[in-house]
Amino acid sequence: MAQPQRQRVYEAWKGNNRFFFGGRLIFGPDAKSLLFSVALIFVPVAVFCAFVARHLRHQFPAYNAGYTILAVAIVLAIYVLLLLFITAAQDPGIVPRASHPPEEEFQYDNLSLADTPGRLVFPRVKDVMVNGMPVKVKYCETCMVFRPPRCSHCSICNNCVERFDHHCPWVGQCIGKRNYRYFFLFVSSASILCIYVFAMSALYIKILMDGDYPTVWKALRHSPASLALLIYCFICLWFVGGLTGFHTYLISTNQTTYENFRYRADGRLNAYDRGCLNNFLEVFYTKVPPSKHKFREPIQEEVRAPPANRAVEREEEPVGARTKVEDDLDIGGDLLKISQRHNCDGIDIEMGGGDRNNRDETVSNTKSISKTDAQVPTFEDEVQHPSQGQRSRSSDLTSEGITTSIPVSEPAFPFRREAL
Repeated sequence: MAQPQRQRVYEAWKGNNRFFFGGRLIFGPDAKSLLFSVALIFVPVAVFCAFVARHLRHQFPAYNAGYTILAVAIVLAIYVLLLLFITAAQDPGIVPRASHPPEEEFQYDNLSLADTPGRLVFPRVKDVMVNGMPVKVKYCETCMVFRPPRCSHCSICNNCVERFDHHCPWVGQCIGKRNYRYFFLFVSSASILCIYVFAMSALYIKILMDGDYPTVWKALRHSPASLALLIYCFICLWFVGGLTGFHTYLISTNQTTYENFRYRADGRLNAYDRGCLNNFLEVFYTKVPPSKHKFREPIQEEVRAPPANRAVEREEEPVGARTKVEDDLDIGGDLLKISQRHNCDGIDIEMGGGDRNNRDETVSNTKSISKTDAQVPTFEDEVQHPSQGQRSRSSDLTSEGITTSIPVSEPAFPFRREAL
C-alpha cells in the first residue's frame, strides 16, 4: 500500500505569502500589484518603440546607428523587468519560526510560602555584541524566536525578515537581506530607462523642429506620443530617481530604511558602518546567503527536547518501568500474605501448638521464601514516593537461624485488600 504523501512546507506556510509553481516561487500577499508595476514599465517602452524609436532608425545612417536606439530601449526594459521579477519572486531572508518559545530562556520567580513555583519570567529583550557595540534584539511573539540583529517582523507578510529594509508595495514583497541588492539594481536601472526614453523623445522632437515642424508646438502636435512620454518619464524620474539617491546614501552609511526612519532622531552610533567603500562591497560583492527554508521539502516532525530546569516537576515514567513496578507490587503483596501466615504459625509453635513435623515444614517454607525474596527487588529499591520518601519499616523474622527481611507496615503504594 502506497504511503500518503506528506504535506510540503509551502502548503502549511503560516505567513501571508503566495506560492506558485509548486513552491518554486514565493511572492508577497499583494502580488497583484506586481502586474501594475510591470504595466508601468512595459506600456511606455512599447509606445516609445512604436511611435518614436521607429522613426529614428534612419536618422543615423552610418553603421545603421538608428537601430541601436530601438535595441537599447528593448534591452533596458527586459533588464528592468527581470530585476523586478527576481526581487519579487524569491525569499527576502525569512527567519524560520519556532513551534514553541525557547525553553532555556524561561526562569521562575522566587518560591512562595507554600514552596510552589512562582510565575514564569521570560525576557523580551536581550543584548548582543555587534562589532564591539551592544545591540538589543527583541523577542517575536508571532514567530517565537529572538530576532537576529537588524531583523524585523513585517506585518503585511507576517514574517520576520533578516536585515529588513521595508515592504515595497510596487514590488509586492519585503526587501531584506537576500533581495536588497536586486531591488537597488531594479530602481537604479528603472531610473536609467526613464532618462533614456526622456532623452530620445526630446531628440525626436528636436529632429522634427529641424525638419518640417519649425516650432515646438507643431512638433508636439505631430508626435503626441513624444509629449506623453516626456511628461511620464519626468514624473517617474522624480520617484525612482529619488529612491536611487536615497538608497545610495543608505548603502554608503550601511543603514536600512527601517533603521533610518526609526533611529535617525536618537543620534545613536551605527554599529554596522564599516566605511563607505566596505559598505558598498558588502552589498554588491558578497555572496547572497542561501534561503533558510526548503519550501518544496516535506514537513519534518520536530523532536522536542525535554524541559530544562523545571521546579517541582516529575519525570514521565516509561511504559516498561511502569509495568515492572506493577509486577513488583503484586509479588510483594503475595510475599506479605505469606509472611503474615508464617507469623501466625510461629506464634502457634511458641504457644505449644502443632507438632515437630509441622515445625519442620514451617522452617522449610521459610527457607524457600528467603531464597525467593533474594531474587525479588524490595519496594524500597524499586519505588519511592516523590514526596514522602521511604515509609515502610522492616522487621527481622528469625526462625531456626534463618533471617528474612520482609516489610510488615503500610507500603508506599496501596495494595489490593485481599493482599492484606
